[in-house]
Amino acid sequence: MKLINKKNIVSFVILIIVYILVQLMVNSGVIDSYIFLNIVLIGINIILAVSLNLITGFTGQFSLGHAAFMSIGAYTSAIVTAKFGYPFIIALLCAGCFAAVAGIFIGIPTLRLKGDYLAIATLGFGEIISIVGLNIDYIGGATGFNDIPQYTNWTWLFLMTTATVIIIKNFTKSYHGRACISIREDEIASEAIGVNTTYYKVLAFALGAFFAGIAGALYANYFYFIKPDSFGFMKSIDILVIVVFGGIGSIGGSIAGAVLLSLISVFLQQIPELRMVIYAIILFVIMVYRPQGLFGNQGFKFLKKKGGKAYVNSESK
Repeated sequence: MKLINKKNIVSFVILIIVYILVQLMVNSGVIDSYIFLNIVLIGINIILAVSLNLITGFTGQFSLGHAAFMSIGAYTSAIVTAKFGYPFIIALLCAGCFAAVAGIFIGIPTLRLKGDYLAIATLGFGEIISIVGLNIDYIGGATGFNDIPQYTNWTWLFLMTTATVIIIKNFTKSYHGRACISIREDEIASEAIGVNTTYYKVLAFALGAFFAGIAGALYANYFYFIKPDSFGFMKSIDILVIVVFGGIGSIGGSIAGAVLLSLISVFLQQIPELRMVIYAIILFVIMVYRPQGLFGNQGFKFLKKKGGKAYVNSESK
């Protein structure tokens, strides 16, 4: 596929315009600290949802330990920036790499597990990471890690979110991505036609964990303070809910799900006594009337030529 074409140029121009507009609004004060806080959370949720979708939606590996990879990235970045004083770019790379190593670590021994059994194994891995964090004084233990430099800004958030979506989208459309999808559809048939299922399942875990680590680094270097409880079981459930809400196997769905659920959560903060009740009802209604999620496993292709006319259609991933 040619990189320089009309569609890619238009997408690039739109991204640049969005970046410049938001940056100008941040600099002028139109976007205050509260609004920017929610923008940061939306960006982090997009990274987490898209990376988990690679593992769960495209490869079919039901994981409940994604928050553990985020935790590893967050603490790695905090140590690199607060303890060692290295630049943020080094912290981001270290956070992603350490999380990816953890993804390989959990991916290899759980290769033979599927469905609920894999979910329980990854859940156990997440609890192990949480307990280890609670008992290491070097990273603050149960009291948490504070005084982390605030390096996360709009530029870093935009670059990392955009890079995550582009890389994973192109991965899923490549030969490697089609191999992962074939494993999701029928692992035995994939092996029969020569797909190295072991390699691709570990690769999906490693790549998804890498970007979860990036999200953790952005989180740690924005909120100054982190603690193991912030990356527990419920955080993994929140990420999974975004993926299911948007549509398993849909990158566009993960993005839309992250944005919509983050905004719903913000609006419901004004009624904290009913916040979780209304939040649960919204999810219940969506799952009952559209169990495949907002987009199902479809992605959008705009203004595609067909018969000489432009039209809007959805294209299966």
